[in-house]
Amino acid sequence: MTHRIVIVGGGAGGLELATRLGKSLGKRKQANVTLVDANLTHIWKPLLHEVAAGSLNSSEDELNYVAQAKWNHFNFQLGRMSGLDRASKRIQLAATLDEEGRELLPARTLGYDTLVIAVGSNTNDFGTLGAAQHCLFLDTRKQAERFHQQLLNHYLRAHAGEVAGEKISVAIVGAGATGVELAAELHHAAHELAAYGLDRIQPQDMHITLIEAGPRVLPALPERISIPVHKTLEKLGVTVLTNAAVSEVSEDGMKTANGEVIQASLKVWAAGIRAPAFLKDIDGLETNRINQLMVRPTLQTTLDDDIFAFGDCAACPQPDSDRNVPPRAQAAHQQASMLTKSLKARLEGKALPTYQYRDYGSLVSLSRFSAVGNLMGNLTGSVMLEGWLARMFYVSLYRMHQMALYGTFKTLMLMLGSKIGRGTEPRLKLH
Repeated sequence: MTHRIVIVGGGAGGLELATRLGKSLGKRKQANVTLVDANLTHIWKPLLHEVAAGSLNSSEDELNYVAQAKWNHFNFQLGRMSGLDRASKRIQLAATLDEEGRELLPARTLGYDTLVIAVGSNTNDFGTLGAAQHCLFLDTRKQAERFHQQLLNHYLRAHAGEVAGEKISVAIVGAGATGVELAAELHHAAHELAAYGLDRIQPQDMHITLIEAGPRVLPALPERISIPVHKTLEKLGVTVLTNAAVSEVSEDGMKTANGEVIQASLKVWAAGIRAPAFLKDIDGLETNRINQLMVRPTLQTTLDDDIFAFGDCAACPQPDSDRNVPPRAQAAHQQASMLTKSLKARLEGKALPTYQYRDYGSLVSLSRFSAVGNLMGNLTGSVMLEGWLARMFYVSLYRMHQMALYGTFKTLMLMLGSKIGRGTEPRLKLH
């Protein structure tokens, strides 16, 4: 019987792994590779802040799993993993419902010989009072589009009125990369909306507040990067509050632990991560306090050699450190590359390689206004980048993701089509 490799989660890492294994093991009939995801299409998660602001039409940058599977010799199953039976080597998939709540696909099970879990992470609101009820999150395309629609509704209501000078207030909790990039992208969107004629709310009347519990923005990155980002945000008119932990969220705004009240009609929570709740101690597997599966350096789970996990949903130790591998896109990309070799070696009965995280630096986009970050390498050390050059490197990260999925030629064609299609006119999704 052909070895069955099941990959759960079609995010950047899971889809890249399925594509690589399909092109090699699947094409040669050495393994049956199946990707499982709850959605029919994939969009690169770092783009969701642009979807939320309306700067990116998600339908233009999404990838269809069924087509990708056909082109790359793997299978696709639509479904959401809900359980695991390690004894029989089967995963449970919950029933899939359509938008009206009718059953599209029944609950079912799927057998595996090797299981790879790559279900990513969700935003962690830390149980903050009112956060789940009153905040929007940006974990999925649907959530990002919901935020965009609510933003657009404010402008449409103002446009239908007779009095100019309407105002809109947005509060973003968490000054990590997502919060910072969303704040800058919203500032850009305010100018674009006015350029399209929705000008009863002028750009200066969109009030954006970025709230960070720690002492500085981008706390996971070096201070030499966070300082210029903080200055650029303030130059754009974004109010940046640090050392301000949000203790309560209401319909009208937020309250910090020190009693400060921030009024906001739109509220976004972009602070912290946790793995999906269904992973917590699933069929006896070891997990940590944020539901991540504990794995060894081979990326095998600590209690089952036949189950691997990687990306944000895995707690992978770093050698000579008390910290795990950080939940970053570059880590998932590196782990997907290693697992391609690991699963081939596993079929051949060879020893598995171990993963060691390599930090190649970080880049943060501030919309069209700027970008900042650092690149790290053996020859160059750490080099700080700002402005146009940093922006070019930031865009190249997405192109590298596309190359892993499409190959070089098709990615070049997509780049060419993108340049022709965008032109010089304002770009904003208005529906």
